[in-house]
Amino acid sequence: MEIKSGENKFYIGDDIKNTDAEVHYVPAGATRIIVDHTHVGEQLRGQGVGEQLVETVIGYARENNLSIVPLCPFAKHQFEIHPEYADVLAK
Repeated sequence: MEIKSGENKFYIGDDIKNTDAEVHYVPAGATRIIVDHTHVGEQLRGQGVGEQLVETVIGYARENNLSIVPLCPFAKHQFEIHPEYADVLAK
């Protein structure tokens, strides 16, 4: 399953406007992004796709020296259960 990059999001699917799954973020200044939405379509649920999308945005933040404000409940939960993500969690 290929995770693609779009404008302020990472997604799975052939249509960037009608994705099968996505994690969306909003830039918040020069050093932060806000993860505000994660969606996984019914056909992909239960396969760890949401976790993979959050891992992708975390990798993006690390590569670009960004911190993340996880407003999306799913992303926030991932930060709570994965202490190894603390390095990119906005203080």
